[in-house]
Amino acid sequence: MAPNKTILDEAAVRRALTRIAHEILERNKGVDNCVLVGIRTRGIYLARRLADRINRIEGVQVPVGELDITLYRDDLTEKTEQPEVRDSDLPVEIHGKTVVLVDDVLFTGRTVRAAMDALIDRGRPHMIQLAVLVDRGHRELPIRPDYVGKNIPTSKDEIVRVEVSEHDQRDEVSIGRK
Repeated sequence: MAPNKTILDEAAVRRALTRIAHEILERNKGVDNCVLVGIRTRGIYLARRLADRINRIEGVQVPVGELDITLYRDDLTEKTEQPEVRDSDLPVEIHGKTVVLVDDVLFTGRTVRAAMDALIDRGRPHMIQLAVLVDRGHRELPIRPDYVGKNIPTSKDEIVRVEVSEHDQRDEVSIGRK
């Protein structure tokens, strides 16, 4: 296996998240009716960081939720191991709100579809937007992100690895071969 190539270092990840925070504020004319919801696992940490940046920019605390999509996945029957299901935590009612789903990598779109199903089971948002740190292409469903940190064209045999300091002890996006 070839060594991983770093695509985004710590500073580039920080800049990408800051840019996304500004774009969320601009598109929504603030965040008065917004909720950030991170998709487990790394999306949660990215959502919290976006909330921190928005707070520093606007002085407004945007609610941050966590979403576990395990039971909504369409590949559960293909998994050999029993999945670990964790609770989702949405700190506010999402009905009528603009929900910004946050994830680390957008690939086929199946994770986002599962996340939208999980959200809609909890209420009827006014709008769902999608923020991703990395969009690597290869969509299998008609899903497009509203906010992207970095577009990284990949082949299907490559792996995009996102590491965040809260979970992996460093911030980095790298690409390697399977």
